[in-house]
Amino acid sequence: MDKGSFLKSAGLIETGGTMDPESLGDLLKSFSSVSSSDLASDEEFWAEIRKGYRLKPDFINLENGYYNFLPQQILEKYIEHTKEINYEGSYYMRTVQVGNKKAMAAKLAALLGCPSDEVILTRNATESLDMIISGFDWKRGDEAVMAEQDYPTMLAMFRQVADRYGIVNKVISVPNHPTSDDEIVDLYAGSITEKTRLLMVCQMINITGQILPIKKICDMAHKRGVKVMVDGAHAVAHFRFSLPDLDCDFYGSSLHKWLSVPLGSGMLWVRKELISTIWPLFATHEHHEPDDIARLNHTGTLPCHTDLAVSDAIDYYNMIGSGRKEARLRYLKDYWMTRVKDLPHIVINTPFEKSRSCGIANVGIKGMDPIVMSERLFENYRIYTAAIDFAGVYGCRITPNIYTSSEELDVLVRALHEMR
Repeated sequence: MDKGSFLKSAGLIETGGTMDPESLGDLLKSFSSVSSSDLASDEEFWAEIRKGYRLKPDFINLENGYYNFLPQQILEKYIEHTKEINYEGSYYMRTVQVGNKKAMAAKLAALLGCPSDEVILTRNATESLDMIISGFDWKRGDEAVMAEQDYPTMLAMFRQVADRYGIVNKVISVPNHPTSDDEIVDLYAGSITEKTRLLMVCQMINITGQILPIKKICDMAHKRGVKVMVDGAHAVAHFRFSLPDLDCDFYGSSLHKWLSVPLGSGMLWVRKELISTIWPLFATHEHHEPDDIARLNHTGTLPCHTDLAVSDAIDYYNMIGSGRKEARLRYLKDYWMTRVKDLPHIVINTPFEKSRSCGIANVGIKGMDPIVMSERLFENYRIYTAAIDFAGVYGCRITPNIYTSSEELDVLVRALHEMR
């Protein structure tokens, strides 16, 4: 069955109906022979995927990086989990909660290609990474290396640890348009001394979308005896990678972003032999072996229906296809960026190379305050974005999702043409 025949038989063209799981499966099956690169620009196909989302019509949402809200398919499952746990009450919490959470972590570990006994579910990337920063066995005079473009709350935790334990924080600045991987690696290497114990680095810088050469940075740091903690908040389910291939020591991410798990879901991975070296954020009365990552996962009573939705989100992601999603996000970023990058007064704060960016990008207008820019985008064009005004980045972060249409991005392009 060809594309047109399928869409008509599903009744989606005429009725404009929502995309239920069965119809989604049929749609994807009908396009199984189409390459991800060819499908990335097929607006008719992605318009059908869009029908699986309930979208607020008041504005164009180009701020999916903060919270990548759920398609209806995951939302309905989430509601079912909430109802079931409310139905079972304390019985669920005391008998199967822990086992289910462990199963969800194992499914996530399989997605990332790492051992299940090295992964736990947390509430967000901040909790995950702050657990490592605060739980590291610091001694006075120890040094940590990070970048001013790192997420502010992690930088704040490093400052708190410095005040508490007397460590020294060395902060570098990552250029928006590096000339090579070596330039970035050398920046981090230049701040390492014999006292350096931990290096923090973003897999994807949240304010620009720049992807950093993590494996090369880890290789450099390990040769100098330095452990590496990676902030992967924007990487999981955004672009394809295998966690072991990064060769880092600690890794944290927020699953409510590109994996589209409900709010309050994150993950932490710790290299097996390093689990025993981290102090838990919250102590537990239960006995765990020193290398059991469960000893880091006690946080008290939580809304565990969120944990169960991790499985549903992974199923949806796998159904869409990691290759299809990555290709679509790259296409959308390139679509608007190539149409404005050469305009006078337009400043692109994100690298153009495929290896250095995916779906997120940042654009500014010379002489215009980013907050003013974001306000005008919303007031005059009904485009919602995030204003960025620090660490050498001045502009609005643009984060489309797979449901975003080229027509919506045309509005952004027109706005930038007129506003500049």
